Amino acid sequence: MTSNEYFIIIIALLVFIVIFQIAKASEFVSILRGEKRAEKQSNRINGFLMLVFLIGGLIAAWWCNHVLYDKTLLGVPAASEHGEHIDTMMWITLIITGVVFLLTQILLFWFAYRYQESDKRKAYYYPHNNTLELIWTAVPAITFTILIAFGLYYWFQITGEAPKDSMEVEITGHQFQWEYRYPGKDNVFGRQHYTLVDASKSNPLGQDWNDVANHDDLHPSEMHLVVNKPVKLIIRAQDVIHDVGLPHFRLKMDAVPGMPTTLWFTPKYTTEEMKKITGNENFVYEIACDQVCGVGHYSMRGVIVVETQEEYDKWVATQKPQFLTAFPNGLPSTTAGAPDATGLQNSTVAQVEGQH
Repeated sequence: MTSNEYFIIIIALLVFIVIFQIAKASEFVSILRGEKRAEKQSNRINGFLMLVFLIGGLIAAWWCNHVLYDKTLLGVPAASEHGEHIDTMMWITLIITGVVFLLTQILLFWFAYRYQESDKRKAYYYPHNNTLELIWTAVPAITFTILIAFGLYYWFQITGEAPKDSMEVEITGHQFQWEYRYPGKDNVFGRQHYTLVDASKSNPLGQDWNDVANHDDLHPSEMHLVVNKPVKLIIRAQDVIHDVGLPHFRLKMDAVPGMPTTLWFTPKYTTEEMKKITGNENFVYEIACDQVCGVGHYSMRGVIVVETQEEYDKWVATQKPQFLTAFPNGLPSTTAGAPDATGLQNSTVAQVEGQH
């Protein structure tokens, strides 16, 4: 914030303190003049302050929105097709709740001022009205049901079956880092098993090196996606619950140990295009962990690069399979710590294979 903005906030606080002190002083003077008179004067002051708070609060809300809007995600277009639907639902929800909020709060504060205690007016006792009860119960219930129905519709879309031409990327979370895996030229992910996880042996994902499908799988340091091409994320966790948060794509999905989850989306803008759209030369698509997962949660941040097919192909050509990192001289006849696939429990093998 600039020095001018700090100055305005300080002035506003001082004005509030002055008004509060005047109100308290007036109340003490009124008490000395008489209790009944003091009560009426206090009501008048409180009624006036209600209008002050209403007007001041609305101005403050507008000012905060004016200053901070561009720093929120609402000021940046959704970078995926699904994200556009999420934004539409968000705006509809904000409009509905905003209208209700303004109406109820303006009426609340105005009524407190307009209908303060008066000797010339008697309070009207209005105990019950079935029609009003039905309206303010049924209307919100119907509105919320419609919003929830749309939410479920889009939720089932992103978690449903991805298009057949989708690329697949596996993302695994552990304290406190994201790991990525791409299938090689065979377009098949090799088997994994939790007993094989050993970062010291260049196997942080527990790949079974006896499975030939693993020999060309890539394990890059960042995720690369192709613009306008659907991508299916296969999401895993090795220790505690994490959450793959994709704020610019308006998507998120829990990463649960022992239970792979999926979501799919289609990126709309390359990273370079988003730099121009946002006016930020340093813009990057971020992968955030949206589930508090331990003391290092704040540092669990990944990067997505969205690029053209040609750029993606060039990037893939520079990547070395993780198998060659673990075994630069080729797989030994007996791989230490890597049991043969037949040694895994049948149920586990079936589960792992079924996920691919």
